[in-house]
Amino acid sequence: MSPTVLPPAAPTSGPAARAAQRNTQVPWRERLAAQVQRRGATAVLVLLVAVASAGSATFPTWSNISGILGSNAFVWLLALGMTFVIITGGIDLSVGSMYALGGVLAAYGAQTGGTWLALLLPLAVGAAWGTVQGLLIARARMAPFIVTLAGLLGARGLLQAVTHEGATTYLVPAGSWFRHLGAGVWTPVLLVAALFALGGLLLTRTRFGATLTALGGSENAALLMGLPVARAKVLVYLLSGTLAAAAGALGSARLGSGVTTIGVGYELTAISAVVIGGTLLTGGSGSVGGTVSGVLLLAVIHNLIDHSFSQYGSAFTDTVNGAFLAVVVLLQTLLSRTQQLN
Repeated sequence: MSPTVLPPAAPTSGPAARAAQRNTQVPWRERLAAQVQRRGATAVLVLLVAVASAGSATFPTWSNISGILGSNAFVWLLALGMTFVIITGGIDLSVGSMYALGGVLAAYGAQTGGTWLALLLPLAVGAAWGTVQGLLIARARMAPFIVTLAGLLGARGLLQAVTHEGATTYLVPAGSWFRHLGAGVWTPVLLVAALFALGGLLLTRTRFGATLTALGGSENAALLMGLPVARAKVLVYLLSGTLAAAAGALGSARLGSGVTTIGVGYELTAISAVVIGGTLLTGGSGSVGGTVSGVLLLAVIHNLIDHSFSQYGSAFTDTVNGAFLAVVVLLQTLLSRTQQLN
């Protein structure tokens, strides 16, 4: 009778056993917290749309949906750039001013040099502005809050200089091809959707995206891993500045002029959308898909307020934004503690 050969016993101690146990026995509370953090905004968005559609006959109409999607589509590009910045643990307060400056420069370019100048001038200025901010943060080791606050004031000052203290309004010629970029609903939505899709691929499918996540998780660890931390910081602010200027340029194509008074507070809206979408303010975790849910959720909330509480004006909208953001940050803090405890 041949002896029975038993398979080798699984290790009951040591690093291999602990790793296997972690992989197979992740606490359910940790899994739930991670799912809520990543997909909470999407779930709330779906629920809110369902309730609003059931309670109002005008909400699910095409005119209302097109207003939600088309009117502020270009502003959502600010949130796309902000997503990359916040994932690294930074902040960019200059995007609202750059949005306004990009619109004025695009209108000036369309009026004086045609469509190509209308596109290239704001993109070049936005990229240069973002690069300078990134170099100050990465190389001079200055705080992102201070650098971008100075950028906010500087871009607004340059805007005033270009428009002679707001006395000059540059108009996009009626026959310019540039105007087609902002016309209708589908052109803005498809342009923004394409840029968000590219941003998602950049964040999830490239070494650059992995570097940003590692940088936001721990800059010292990223340096020890040999990752190009300084270059990554410069590139995210370059990307944010370029997207903000591009959003302003496309917005001027839609409005037909460079409006000097827009963009005030847009940086706070962008930050709110990114954080509501699940990106941690401390960095190291976030997604472009979450930002999409965040911007759409804020847009739906604003739409409902405009229809149901219009008598209270914009003050009510700002109050709701602030309260909603505070709740989300509180939930993120609690969820992070839950994952750390487990």
